[in-house]
Amino acid sequence: MHVMPAMPTYNFSPGPAVLPAPVLERAQAELLDWRNTGMSVMELSHRGKEFTGIAAEAESKLRTLMALPDHYRVLFLQGGATGQFAAVPMNLTGDDAAADYVITGNWGTRAHAEAGKFLATAHVAATSEPHTYVPHESEWRLSGDAAYLHITPNETIQGVAFDKLPDSDEAGVPLVADVSSIILGEPIDITRFGVLYAGAQKNIGPAGLTVVIVREDLLDRARRDTPTVWDWTAMAKAGSLLNTPPTFAVYVATLVFEWLAALGGVDAIAQVNRRKASKLYAAIDESGLFANPVAVANRSIMNVPFGVTGAVLAERPDLERRFLAEAAAAGLVNLEGHRSVGGMRASIYNAMPEAGVDALIAFMKEFEREHG
Repeated sequence: MHVMPAMPTYNFSPGPAVLPAPVLERAQAELLDWRNTGMSVMELSHRGKEFTGIAAEAESKLRTLMALPDHYRVLFLQGGATGQFAAVPMNLTGDDAAADYVITGNWGTRAHAEAGKFLATAHVAATSEPHTYVPHESEWRLSGDAAYLHITPNETIQGVAFDKLPDSDEAGVPLVADVSSIILGEPIDITRFGVLYAGAQKNIGPAGLTVVIVREDLLDRARRDTPTVWDWTAMAKAGSLLNTPPTFAVYVATLVFEWLAALGGVDAIAQVNRRKASKLYAAIDESGLFANPVAVANRSIMNVPFGVTGAVLAERPDLERRFLAEAAAAGLVNLEGHRSVGGMRASIYNAMPEAGVDALIAFMKEFEREHG
């Protein structure tokens, strides 16, 4: 009997996101017995030499990929980027301090709201309404006495990305950024930042791991009431082992770092990412059925929101639901836009193969031919 080959599934989820197939295969092969220990990585003591070796390897590989100078500390934590929304003000400010926030989407909004619980002033230096662009720096109104300036360089929900970084750190105000969706997907000049933090579940590995990269001179500033588990200095001194870390997530991250290095590193994958995004935006712009709402200069290369044009949708309100259903049947899954904005969204992180983007574009063209 002839067996038809299985149709590939391309996962466009914003996170937990697609992982590289070689990484999953390696983890599968080592799952029951890691390096002849007779134990799974998930069973290793986090204080034993086996896991501490994995953690050291993970840090070393990440440092190499990101070209991190020695005076930046790398922390492997938990709690996600959302946990760091609180940890940032707790570690960088006193009780009467202020901080500046530039808000360009949902995650910047949430980071600012969380900071407001701890700061005397969580100042909105700039925002965009609707969140379809990044306000020009000339429009920002910085407070002048901020302990730090916070940005979200890439907003995953709205697909809005900074086209230029501010120069706040040169003025003595540390620049802090949530880079969950761009870390390792494009080059980041760490010297422009005081602190970077990222949830792992987009370009680093499985959910559960949070990476914090902090310049050493910004340690030892935590408020006295900062819980120890959120205290960067305490975690740095303990080598991120103050409590039990997400050991399996750290291990898989190490495999992802190896995979990325073998491809040529961040510069090499960034070229692929830009090509994938350019193709997809071109298909959207050339379409008469689909549209992207983001200013061209601020389009994300990681998260591409799109939807049926308003005029068509007004006449056929079920068309986006139909697109999503037919796309899923064709193996193009998790294309739903965030519930707060609707429509569709393709998250095309490092592990999304170019073939997946090509398949999506081909499907969009066929869908428009049939339903446009």
